[in-house]
Amino acid sequence: MEPRGTKRGAGKMEVAEPRNKLLHPSPSLPTDPALYSGPFPFYRRPSELGCFSLDAQRQYHGDARALRYYSPPPTNGPVPNFDLRDGYPDRYQPWDEEVREGLDHLLRWLLEHRGQLEGGPGWLAGAIVTWRGHLTKLLTTPYEQQEGWQLAASRFQGTLYLSEVETPAARAQRLARPPILRELMYMGHKFEHYMCADKPGGSPDPSGEVNTNVAFCSVLRSRLGSYPLLFSGEVDCTDPQVPSTQSPACYVELKTSKEMHSPGQWRNFYRFRIGVGLDLTARKGICGEGKGKMESGGGVPLIRSPAFPDRHKLLKWWAQSFLPGVPNVVAGFRNPEGFVCSLKTFPTMEMFEYVRNDRDGWNPSVCMNFCAAFLSFAQSTVVEDDPRLVYLFSWEPGGPVTMSVHRDAPYAFLPTWYVEAMTQDLLSPPKTPSPK
Repeated sequence: MEPRGTKRGAGKMEVAEPRNKLLHPSPSLPTDPALYSGPFPFYRRPSELGCFSLDAQRQYHGDARALRYYSPPPTNGPVPNFDLRDGYPDRYQPWDEEVREGLDHLLRWLLEHRGQLEGGPGWLAGAIVTWRGHLTKLLTTPYEQQEGWQLAASRFQGTLYLSEVETPAARAQRLARPPILRELMYMGHKFEHYMCADKPGGSPDPSGEVNTNVAFCSVLRSRLGSYPLLFSGEVDCTDPQVPSTQSPACYVELKTSKEMHSPGQWRNFYRFRIGVGLDLTARKGICGEGKGKMESGGGVPLIRSPAFPDRHKLLKWWAQSFLPGVPNVVAGFRNPEGFVCSLKTFPTMEMFEYVRNDRDGWNPSVCMNFCAAFLSFAQSTVVEDDPRLVYLFSWEPGGPVTMSVHRDAPYAFLPTWYVEAMTQDLLSPPKTPSPK
């Protein structure tokens, strides 16, 4: 699976200075885009294995109760006039970013369905389990120039688990987030309330509370090169009018951005992320999916300097939607007063066409080849099968990916209830326990 015209997928963990770092050889992986400009690697078309929902209290439910239905305004009607500031802050219930969820919700789903996976335990033993948002970070790394990341990796019963760690810089930025950024984050969620209904054929109701605890998540299976993937990502809505109702082909991703007034602004939109100064575009997400973050595809928002434009916005839209096979991104373009004045649909498989002939543009092959290289790096580096042992992969713009090894807190992320249930499973299939 590849973009048209090219050549041949949780909350974060608060960290402290490690006291239990282990001596270990420290290999590294370069990130220079020129090293990954070969043919597009094999990527299996994602197939949906299942789904789950999180309710207004952030409780897990193994069903689709939180799924919403795409209900845009009529194309032949008046231009939209969505007030994205309406209800802020009185009707806003944000998710608590201090809660460290890690992979917990995805692991809960996996416990409930481990006996139903095609290929059985043998397939899972060779797979990589993570959030879609973490894979998005990997895809965009060769072009990222501002935000570093850390990914904790542990191998357990053969399976490689990847979970993001909040870097000290990202935590500092989050805690110092100014009010204007909190309002912009709300606006991204509010846009969904203007575009989605609670049932097929229904009408949106933007008068209610914006509660970012609520989420619908798709669980998908794919393969990049020789590496099987099981990942989950938040889904904004499903389009009941599309010819195929087969998930994920019916899903729609919703975004907001500044309105454009000139060809030059559009050119920069395709090439860069236009979020300079405090005028950042707001988005939503969960777990490893960017809950409480800006349109970065994961990562705590940074305050941009006007001298450094927030680059490659369309790239991050593409990466976030290409990985799970979401076919379309619908963007609402807002004016300085916070009103959405126009809508535009970006087919995921056509996004690269906007920058194909741009010498400073991004290349999907580079993104996917680097991601495949990282997965190979991780699989060959994380050699010990121990859920308490964490291989911490760290990256800062301009440098290579490095690795260090740690035991237990603060980096261990596989919960005891999951490890015990999977261990017991080797002896006799138990009933799925409820996480504590």
